[in-house]
This record gives sequence, structure tokens and C-alpha cells, in this order.
Amino acid sequence: MSKTNITAKATPYLVPAEPLVFETEVLRSRFICAIARCNSAESAKAFIDSKRQQFPDASHNCYAFMHSRPEISTAYGFSDDGEPTGCAGKPMLAVLQGSDIGEICAVVTRYFGGTKLGTGGMQRAYANAVRQAINVLATELVTPRDTVTLQCDYGQLKDIEHVVAAFDGEILSKDYGVDISLSVAIPIPAIDAYCQRIVEITAGRVIPNNPLL
Repeated sequence: MSKTNITAKATPYLVPAEPLVFETEVLRSRFICAIARCNSAESAKAFIDSKRQQFPDASHNCYAFMHSRPEISTAYGFSDDGEPTGCAGKPMLAVLQGSDIGEICAVVTRYFGGTKLGTGGMQRAYANAVRQAINVLATELVTPRDTVTLQCDYGQLKDIEHVVAAFDGEILSKDYGVDISLSVAIPIPAIDAYCQRIVEITAGRVIPNNPLL
């Protein structure tokens, strides 16, 4: 992996800190925008389904999501949910793409107020519902992680766990056999230093599988 790709992959980015619901009204139509963090297509679908269940009598439950880093152009989805093509999901997605926030899903629930908005009016209403919600959305910065695997003996485990904690890592799994196999999530910028430290404390007897090499 090139240094450029590693740097891009490791760059921190914003995500929703907590779910949010924000309501707007346009010509008596209610637009209820719900936003949540979704880090996979499956988690986005689950959030969308929860809103459909919450508002089963709504005219439409339109959505847009990006389930990866904000600049990843292929990790997204959207739906007009019965509104005229291009009038809801796509304008919502355009707002999300311009927000520089990743792992985000927005569902806009519409209750029709009796007055037709027209194609342009609907595009503006759906986009504005998401935009106003994002304006008050709490966000947090996350540092991407990658998985480092290694094998160690039982006497080395405690020291390795201390190193994992020192590098703000998270042990994903431990498989106990003749040796112990560990899978550890480490912040990408710290992976090289983490692997080097593991080699040092085990006098070269444990060499982690560095995913960046």
C-alpha cells in the first residue's frame, strides 16, 4: 500500500455523535428528518426500516445514506419512496455529500399537507429538511482503525494487552489453542509503532501481521 493511500485511509473524519430528529413544514406538509450514524449498508437499512415502522401512515419515507468515509463515492444509497423520480433521495444525498460527514443516514418522513409543491419545490423541501437537521447535528471526530493479527504464547499475553491499551487499541477476538491468536483494532496512524513495540517487548518472538505492508 502506498504512503498516499495509507495517509488518505488514516485521516480522521466526522460522524454523527448521536441520533437527531428535526421537523420542518412547507405549505402544510410536514417533513420529519431523522439522522443517525450508520457504518454499513445493513445498519442503514435497519435505521430506515425503523422509521418506516415508526411512521407507517406517512405519505413517504425517503432516504439517503453514506456508510463509509465522506469522500468514498461508492458507499451510498438513496430512495424517492414513491415521490417523483429525482425529487427526494437524490437531493438529500447531495446535501449529505456536501456535509463532509461520513457514516450518516437521513430519512425524511413526509406527511402531505394538501398542497402540491411541484418538482422543484419537492427537491428544495427534501434537501432543506436534511440541511437544517445537519446544521444542528452533533458530530464527533473518529480515527479509522485496521485489524492487526498476531500469535503469542500464554506468558506474553499480559504484556501484549498492556501495549494494546497504550495504543488505544481494542481486542476483537482471542482464540486459545497451543498459542493464543489475537485480532486487534488499532488506529491506523499508530499501527507501525504498535507492531514495532510488540516485536520489542517479545524480543522478536512475536511479529504482528501489519495490514499496511
